[in-house]
Amino acid sequence: MKKRIKMIFPVPMSEATRPLVESQLPASLMRPDIDVSFVGAGQVMTLADSYYDMALMELAVIEAGIKAEEEGYDAVCVNTVSDSGLSALRSRLSIPVLAPGIAAFHTACMLGQKFSILTMWPRWYPLYRKTIKEYGLESRLASIRSIDVRPDTEALLEGKEEVVFAKLLEAGRLAIEQDGADVIVLGSTTMHQSHAYLAQHLPVPVLNPGLIAYKMCEVLLDLGLCHSKIAYPSPEQNKDAAFSR
Repeated sequence: MKKRIKMIFPVPMSEATRPLVESQLPASLMRPDIDVSFVGAGQVMTLADSYYDMALMELAVIEAGIKAEEEGYDAVCVNTVSDSGLSALRSRLSIPVLAPGIAAFHTACMLGQKFSILTMWPRWYPLYRKTIKEYGLESRLASIRSIDVRPDTEALLEGKEEVVFAKLLEAGRLAIEQDGADVIVLGSTTMHQSHAYLAQHLPVPVLNPGLIAYKMCEVLLDLGLCHSKIAYPSPEQNKDAAFSR
C-alpha cells in the first residue's frame, strides 16, 4: 500500500503558484510507492515579516496538520524553513512530522563544520535565530546573509533569475570566504529555483531545505520511526475546538 505525505505550505496557495511550489521535488527523486500532496494553509497571505506573521503561520500549519492525520496521511512535512507548527504538531499528532529547518540545518552539520543561511531579506532573520537557538546549533552557524530582496510568495523567483541568482551567488561566496561557511543552506523553500545554479557555481554543498525535509520523511516512514512522545508529549485534553475548522 502506498504511503501518503502531506506537504504544508504555510500560506494560501493559488493554482498559479502550485506548480512552482511542487517543482521543488524533482520527478527523478519521487517514488512510485509514495504519494505527495501539496496544500496551502490559513486564510491570509503572510510574508513572515514579523513575530505577528510567525504566529499566524503557526496557527495555519497546526490546523492543516491536524486535518492531514484525520485524512489518513502517513506523515506531515511543513514546507517552510521557519518550521512553523513543528513542535505543536509533534505533540498533537501520532504520525511523523518534519520541517525544512530542522532537517537541513542538521544535514549541514553532517556535511561540514560551519554552515551559513542564504536568504532573501533581513526581516526573516528572527525565524532562523529562533530555530537555531532551539536546536542548539549556534556554534555551528557561520552566518546569515541576505540579498535584501523582498520575497514573492506567488511567483517565487520566476522571472527574477538574472538578478536574484547573481546576488545569491555573491552572498554565498562571501559566506564562504569571509564567514568560514563550508555548507550553504537556502533560507526558504521558495528559493528552491536557485538551488541548481548555486550548487553548480559554489565550491561547497548547497542544501535545498524542502527537498531534504521530504526525503527525511521518506526515511522515517521506511524505518518505521517517529518523534519521541517523551520529548513531545501529547496534550492531556484535545482542544482542537480552538481552531476554526
